[in-house]
Amino acid sequence: MTIRKLLPYLLTIIFILCLGGCQSGYRTAAYSVKRVSDGDTIRVVNAKGDEFTVRFACVDAPEIPHSIKERNSQSRVDVDQFKWGLRSQQRLQKLIQQGGDRVNLTITDSDRYGRKVSEVRLGDGTLVQEVLAREGLVLVYAPYLKNCPSAAVVERAATQAQKQNQGVWSDSQFVAPWKYRSAKR
Repeated sequence: MTIRKLLPYLLTIIFILCLGGCQSGYRTAAYSVKRVSDGDTIRVVNAKGDEFTVRFACVDAPEIPHSIKERNSQSRVDVDQFKWGLRSQQRLQKLIQQGGDRVNLTITDSDRYGRKVSEVRLGDGTLVQEVLAREGLVLVYAPYLKNCPSAAVVERAATQAQKQNQGVWSDSQFVAPWKYRSAKR
């Protein structure tokens, strides 16, 4: 077949693909990771040098200690929360490094702290939230599900982790991060 005969088919395919991409309403772009703040927050910079903080859509990670008082706490609840928070942060750092310190973001919203709520993927397409949920290092966070195009995928991964007692699900003493934060207020 000649190009002239294939052209209508190619244009139809391009049109259909464009419609599919346009319907989501979200744009994906690549960023360099400057810092992993915790298990669900990173600091990124774009090619222009603009820097901002990203809060992961769909999930909530266990807390990490932010002060000397928290680091030195002997409270069972604090120790347990921070243990899992540091594990989540370390696993995220490893994933980011495996991705060459670059991620693709699908920004879906901003939160009350000015952070961009986003799905985070490595260059190979791996959805970071899905990996962390499957390993039991983050929990599905209902308030962020509305801003998560891949919510069903992340929820399935979290359910699998819970059934297999992975990560925090293996710890009967673990307190969900949102409950932990609420109790600390």
